[in-house]
Amino acid sequence: MKVLLINGSPNKEGCTYTALSEVADSLNHCGLETEIFHIGLEASGGCRGCGGCKQTGRCAFGSDRLAELFEKAEQADGLIVGTPVHYAASSGAISCVLDKMFTAISGKLAYKPSACVVSCRRGGASAAFDEMNKYFTINKMPVVASQYWNSVHGSCAEDVKKDEEGLQIMRVLGRNMAWLLHCIEAGKKAGVPMPEQEEHLWTNFIR
Repeated sequence: MKVLLINGSPNKEGCTYTALSEVADSLNHCGLETEIFHIGLEASGGCRGCGGCKQTGRCAFGSDRLAELFEKAEQADGLIVGTPVHYAASSGAISCVLDKMFTAISGKLAYKPSACVVSCRRGGASAAFDEMNKYFTINKMPVVASQYWNSVHGSCAEDVKKDEEGLQIMRVLGRNMAWLLHCIEAGKKAGVPMPEQEEHLWTNFIR
């Protein structure tokens, strides 16, 4: 089983990467394969709502790297998204990427265990944490918890390495993710069926 960890920071090996690496090490220790995917510095505008991805499963205005991310997310068994805090919210880049990804391939992400990791200097972690979790909870993805909200603090990677509680939260998150994935795998082998599906009902507020 494999967990994809998405680094939504402009810094490839900064604070967010340090937190994700701690989670990845914990997952590896539990026997899971991991990959940390950096979204990169290439500009990614927001979703245009054009609907083009509904036919192809890929963003009509996306890059090859975005298409690569979609493919890796489809193939992964679990998903963890990391973001720095920019002005009391997640990074604009990761928000744009997730807007596009969940519009294009939401059906292929449903029921994958998920979590987010937030890195900040001081404040805004809870706001960004709430923002990220909304992507999962609108898409039938079980959200994996730790022993506290999934955040680390520091202005640089070396600071994060000194955040003992934050790093412990990352390790616990990794073990909890691994446990849930193993439980799901055991359930499949035991013949536990997927939840019964209903036709999606759409209720508009304006008639």
